[in-house]
Amino acid sequence: MMFPQSRHSASSQQLKFTMSDSCDRIKDEFQFLQAQYHSLKLECDKLASEKSEMQRHYIMYYEMSYGLNIEMHKQAEIVKRLNGICAQVLPYLSQEHQQQVLAAIERAKQVTPPEMNSIIRQLQAHQLSQLQGLALPMTPLPLGLSQPSLPAVTTSSGLFSLSSLLASQAQLAKEEKASRDAADSHREEDGDKSD
Repeated sequence: MMFPQSRHSASSQQLKFTMSDSCDRIKDEFQFLQAQYHSLKLECDKLASEKSEMQRHYIMYYEMSYGLNIEMHKQAEIVKRLNGICAQVLPYLSQEHQQQVLAAIERAKQVTPPEMNSIIRQLQAHQLSQLQGLALPMTPLPLGLSQPSLPAVTTSSGLFSLSSLLASQAQLAKEEKASRDAADSHREEDGDKSD
């Protein structure tokens, strides 16, 4: 009779041993999952802070772009008005003075890349002073011009600045052509009146 009882106690000890092992294994797995959760939570927090930083940079770039766009339109409007004044005053000058003024106007329209870079730097300095002097990394200016002071964080913002620069140049070229056409039509009308 002792034999079955010892067999029963051995199986009971084996069951307790496996239960203890199972509990330890579950505890280890739980701790591993907890550590994974903690590391993923830290990574998620890091990504959330990077996202908020990127949003802050995006807002700053948007404000800079908006300010530069307004400044560009303001300067284009000034150029258009001054061109109109020149076209109105030109017929009252003597023929010799008209040629000199027309030559001076043509020289004024020929803006070299270094001059353009200087103008852009002045505008950027004005914009940066308005943005409370935030210090950010620099990006090169496209089209072979020298280093500007426009901050950049990603390639996409560099492309954005390139596209806005190209768009502003295209807009200026359109407005310049329109003002030249208007000046030519004024000269033709004045020529018809004097005949």
